[in-house]
Amino acid sequence: MNISKILSLGPVMPVIVIEQPDHAIPLGEALLAGGIKTIEITLRTTTALSAIEYLAKSLPEIYVGAGTILTKQNAAQAKNSGAKFCVSPGTTSSIIDACNEYNIPLLPGASTVSEMLTLSEVGFSEIKFFPASAAGGTQFIRSLASPLPNLKFCPTGGISYETASEWLSLVNVSCVGGSWIAPAKDINDQNFAEITTRAKQATKLVN
Repeated sequence: MNISKILSLGPVMPVIVIEQPDHAIPLGEALLAGGIKTIEITLRTTTALSAIEYLAKSLPEIYVGAGTILTKQNAAQAKNSGAKFCVSPGTTSSIIDACNEYNIPLLPGASTVSEMLTLSEVGFSEIKFFPASAAGGTQFIRSLASPLPNLKFCPTGGISYETASEWLSLVNVSCVGGSWIAPAKDINDQNFAEITTRAKQATKLVN
């Protein structure tokens, strides 16, 4: 499945920092119960790759991506752990080359028009806009719809349930990434019922 189809699976893609691998399965079940079909697990903890592997093997119906891809090694680790796609906060040629080499879809990150044009030149049409709120917010992305009509964005960074609808109303936004659905504290406290509730609310948002 390509990035465009992955991003079309729902209006919100939870961005997750997971610290205990044994939380991965109940977390995945909680998100699926709330209608979430795709997630990004960031490679910011030593347990992230194990969590991705557990989910890929036990809950294949949820599309698990590996986030915070910074190097070729990260891309290889993501592929070997069973991630279905990679997400980078910014993008280098080595990251692109690595994902092509390992045959894993990439949602590349960018925050400037020049970066976006560079990604468009090498064939990308779906881009992660990060850090979304700090890098210009909805006004910035709205202003790109006319000059860059071939690009769609997944804004991530500083987006909440309260602000998600404004982002999703933009014609060039495919979905948003958000950490509010499954924050680390609720995962660590095993508040999976709360996570399911927020997931259900998020899936009702429309774009």
